[in-house]
Amino acid sequence: MTAQTLSFVDSHTGGEPTRVILSGWPELRGDTVEQKSRDFAKHSDHLRSAAVNEPRGSDILVGALLLPPSKPTAACGVIFFNNVGVLGMCGHGTIGLAVTLHHLGKLAPGTHIIETSVGDVTVTLHDAHRVSVTNVPSFRFAKQVPVQVPGVGKVHGDIAWAGNWFFLVNDHGQQLELKNATELTHIASKIRHSLDAAQVKGEKSLHNGVIDHIELFGPAHDSENHSRNFVLCPGLAYDRSPCGTGTSAKVACLAADGKLPPGQVWRQESLTGSVFEASYDTAGETIRPTITGTAFVTAHGELILNPADPLRYGFSTVQ
Repeated sequence: MTAQTLSFVDSHTGGEPTRVILSGWPELRGDTVEQKSRDFAKHSDHLRSAAVNEPRGSDILVGALLLPPSKPTAACGVIFFNNVGVLGMCGHGTIGLAVTLHHLGKLAPGTHIIETSVGDVTVTLHDAHRVSVTNVPSFRFAKQVPVQVPGVGKVHGDIAWAGNWFFLVNDHGQQLELKNATELTHIASKIRHSLDAAQVKGEKSLHNGVIDHIELFGPAHDSENHSRNFVLCPGLAYDRSPCGTGTSAKVACLAADGKLPPGQVWRQESLTGSVFEASYDTAGETIRPTITGTAFVTAHGELILNPADPLRYGFSTVQ
């Protein structure tokens, strides 16, 4: 039997990798990205695993399946996914996608619409590496929700939507240092399990309200930045970038508290020291955050799925 191949380009945005799948994927059913995303989850999970999991990838790798646009005003569509499933919106991945398409000669500098499963976003390609993404409408759903975490104690967090659901915590008592990444992962995972056990959710009409991202905050290390974060994503991998949707969620909470006026820049620092610049425009009861960052292409080629390979569809140590 002939091996199946998937054409790809890899990039990283502030240290967080994105693998854009260009071709080789079976056609998905549906007229919109949201519909195709549901078909993806139902029928393409083995390919999702093959594309981003070991032995071709790792638990931190985020995939982005490039799709043709469903409307003439859009440049393309995209489905984001990781080691355990399909994602909603992905900020760093959108920056990586724009830089990848420019690298391939498929996207010129300027402003473009990209369709995602949770709504359209706008990207402005400033040059070969720097991109601004205007995210989907974002908002804080609940403020300072208490949760009792075994071995940690009571913590409080804001629940916010920014294309994914976040629980944003300041009173975690941890030092946000790269050397502490294992302990931070452990604590953030405990917080998520405690939220699940207590049935703490966001608005059910958006991804069933499931809070699958935990975001810890602390002081920035660089005086030019406003804060540092640690974001635990679904699948127990932490974001090496400041997380585009996580920074959007932070900005939504700052806006709700009156601590950040529209148009003012917030500089969000990650555990690795990479930075996203963020600001927002109002849109009724929600805001439209804009995240700016840089990405660099790191590799391109073909993934080979040999039918004789018993591990051709990959595996993850996270279940």
